[in-house]
Amino acid sequence: MNNQDIPVSALGLAPATALSAVPPSARGLVALDDVPLNTFHVRIAGLTFGAHLTEGFALGTIGYALASMNRQMPLDAFWMGMIGSSALMGIFLGSLMFGWLSDRLGRQKIFLLSFLIITVAAFAQFYVRSPIELCLLRGLIGFGMGGDFAVGHAILAEFAPRKHRGALLGSFSVVWTIGYVIANVLGMFYADVSPDAWRWLLASAGVPALLVLVLRIGTPESPRWLQGKGRVAEARAIVLKHFGPGVTLDGAHDAHVQTSGGFMRLFGKDLIRRTIFNCAFFVCLVIPYFAIYTFLPTILKAMHLNHDSGADVLLNGFLVLGALIGIWLTIKLPRRVFLIGSFAVTCVSLIVLSLLPESATIGMIVAFAVFTLTMSAFSNLVGVFPPECFPTEVRACGVGLAIACSRLGSAVGTFLLPFGIVHLGFHFTMVVLAAVLLVGMIVSIAWAPETRHLTLNEASGVHGV
Repeated sequence: MNNQDIPVSALGLAPATALSAVPPSARGLVALDDVPLNTFHVRIAGLTFGAHLTEGFALGTIGYALASMNRQMPLDAFWMGMIGSSALMGIFLGSLMFGWLSDRLGRQKIFLLSFLIITVAAFAQFYVRSPIELCLLRGLIGFGMGGDFAVGHAILAEFAPRKHRGALLGSFSVVWTIGYVIANVLGMFYADVSPDAWRWLLASAGVPALLVLVLRIGTPESPRWLQGKGRVAEARAIVLKHFGPGVTLDGAHDAHVQTSGGFMRLFGKDLIRRTIFNCAFFVCLVIPYFAIYTFLPTILKAMHLNHDSGADVLLNGFLVLGALIGIWLTIKLPRRVFLIGSFAVTCVSLIVLSLLPESATIGMIVAFAVFTLTMSAFSNLVGVFPPECFPTEVRACGVGLAIACSRLGSAVGTFLLPFGIVHLGFHFTMVVLAAVLLVGMIVSIAWAPETRHLTLNEASGVHGV
């Protein structure tokens, strides 16, 4: 009798089906969620961070460019609002479309296409001859950004180890803020050096965009996505190439991976609470952020703080500092505590700002600084909550929908802010924005889940608090 005739159990070996049920750690393997941070993680993070730096820069150029453009090509409040919000409307459309496509066609294709669109549209801004042309190009830039926001968050979350996921995803906001502040600083000092300076300022966003596009060539597909599509051999080949033979996809399998994806899946009984929460908190956070910082020069003028006061430089410094503090708080604090507490602080800051008289310059700067520091810090969570809350087969759709809702809300807020300041006054406008933050706090208290220590497959079973 040879070994082929001996029962597997008699040889002391488990059948293949039984072996697959043994936890990876018991077989001397490391699950993808627990793999140590390596150079490949750094590369993927660098490509997504570079994208966010570009996107923050591209959005940050518009405030000072508009002020300069207005002297060469006069703009009324309508066109100021339209141009200021056009990129946000583009993000709304792009995140919906590309989020959906990413869950069907794969992450890697959208990872490249989104930045091809951004690069071409950014350079084309140099040649605009009318407000409507700039509005359309800004919308196209936003369209590409929407795709990148949806797929960038998803692909980094699906590669990143659980231990470092919060810090990596939270760092999106830091890098975005740095890009935004760089654009603001350039705008402060160079937007008025020549009549066409605004053209150079806007088109300069094409330089980092082109660099990111070139570096993204050759990026692999997400093994989690491949496994969800039944392409297990391809998924394992990518894991073997970038993480070695001791790493397994076991533990990277979402409980819902074989179910159908799409936007309707987000409103199923098990996901609807997470979907509503992510959309609602995201909207309530970004409406004040974009409305205020898109028109920071206008806001400071309404506060009777001119450029010579140094308030704009101080506030931009607080944006960067707050984003850095936010990474540390994302690691140290429970997600819910950080989110709810930050909504409360920013809400109170804007109420104080609305109540102070115009003569209380120092008090207004302090209140605005506290608002800026806190807003920048907990903006990190917009990159953390959505990808941690949704299962693989709808992760890009879920992230895309949350981003789309947030950008639609922020586009409306950005469009209406100039009208609000003109017709309602600065103080009442701040009260309205504080009310938006209060709604965000209430939604977070009711529905925010705690995802701090979960693996991505465990997050598929989170139903909130």
